[in-house]
Amino acid sequence: MATTGEKGGLFLTLEGIDGCGKTTQAARLADALETAGCDVVRLREPGGTAISEKIRSLLLDPSNAEMCPECELLLYEASRAQLVRQVIAPALERGAIVVCDRFFDSTLAYQEAARGLSSQVVRVANSLGSCGVTPDRTVVLDVDPTLALSRATAGGADRLEAEGIAFERRVRDGYLRLVSEEPNRVRLVDASGTPDEVYSALLDALADVLPASLAAEAETHGRG
Repeated sequence: MATTGEKGGLFLTLEGIDGCGKTTQAARLADALETAGCDVVRLREPGGTAISEKIRSLLLDPSNAEMCPECELLLYEASRAQLVRQVIAPALERGAIVVCDRFFDSTLAYQEAARGLSSQVVRVANSLGSCGVTPDRTVVLDVDPTLALSRATAGGADRLEAEGIAFERRVRDGYLRLVSEEPNRVRLVDASGTPDEVYSALLDALADVLPASLAAEAETHGRG
């Protein structure tokens, strides 16, 4: 659980392969929670601070194709540490709900499962980059990699999307393994349906961490 969650904060993360729809669903969830009167902080990874956004540009720039996996891993962790210290931890401390598009589970899927870095190296790096903060609930949106990649690259491909379908399949395998390893924290949602169907399933996956009245208000807003 988030280390500051005992003070009332709630840390929710959405994960999945590129093109799964998590960015859209994260925004919809944050909108509904704000309408329900919650203090909501919406974020993305990498990014969310001035420093982290500069690192994001380095990571996703297709011209940086020579970047080695170890450099990639450390850049993600540097961006994450800045985001946690500057934004996430203070938000949780004051009791806000943080909705983040990706967090350290992306590193397990992309740098460990897809890049092939050792589990020990990645998990130690994640511990450092997260500054000890763990999401209260992580929802993985699952969709066929071929469909997801076609969506993600419709307007052009960033450095990771350019790795192609075999890479995306390894990423998906990493997420599915994570779901089986941490079923209490990580939940799987079928993202192949309509946006409304996916949103309804997302709310179901969060029902036990959101207050019942809040979940009902969020669902009413989201479907309206």
